[in-house]
Amino acid sequence: MVAPNGATKTKTDHPALPITLDEIAQTALACRDAGAGALHLHLRDDAGGHLLDSGAYAEALAHLRPLLGQMAIQITTEAAGRYEPGHQRYVALNSGAQMVSVSAREMLRDHELQAIRFYEEAAERGIAIQHILYSREDAEALVHVLPDRLLRDPGLQLIFVMGRYVAGQVSTPAMLDPFLDWMQAEAITPDWAICAFGSGETDCLRNALAKGGKARVGFENSLVMADGTTAHDNAARVAEIAAL
Repeated sequence: MVAPNGATKTKTDHPALPITLDEIAQTALACRDAGAGALHLHLRDDAGGHLLDSGAYAEALAHLRPLLGQMAIQITTEAAGRYEPGHQRYVALNSGAQMVSVSAREMLRDHELQAIRFYEEAAERGIAIQHILYSREDAEALVHVLPDRLLRDPGLQLIFVMGRYVAGQVSTPAMLDPFLDWMQAEAITPDWAICAFGSGETDCLRNALAKGGKARVGFENSLVMADGTTAHDNAARVAEIAAL
């Protein structure tokens, strides 16, 4: 999966970072050709700010799906300091998306019952939630609010985030270990992936792939190639990871 822009980076960070929908479409096509099977979609408002809007997502999906063919599209519900859980849940359920990433930590800013109802409704509607987990504590908190049948479902989608809240956003392969230990302790075998911030991205993704996980790569998480040079574009990052 490619995450080409995220919520906060701009063209000041990298001139090839896609902001407009046309730029996102062009980037997604290049990344598909480089080996990406899915797009993690962030939208921006007219000022370039992070946008969570069900109508804008619906329009974007209608535009992108015919262009991208079999490439899956996952929307984000990341708050980025702008949105509350109720708004995030509404967007997740009413954008027409079949795949949605949701932070357990952000959902639990509301009462647990709200999170439980949301996860149940998403499952009833056939919306695949990829649960974003920043720490083992997040994972343990998710266990308390996710219905057991969903927790034990082999189709449960999890993404473990390496280095997001570490000084300098430095990620290392060892950051995966607490999540692997947690899955073993819970005796679950979900569909799991990682993303990793900073210059350690390639090493972390290589480690996750070797241990049976999936990889999310792109400028949302890192602008750096394995050799420390700045990537030319998102497709270059995808190609390097696809080669693994």
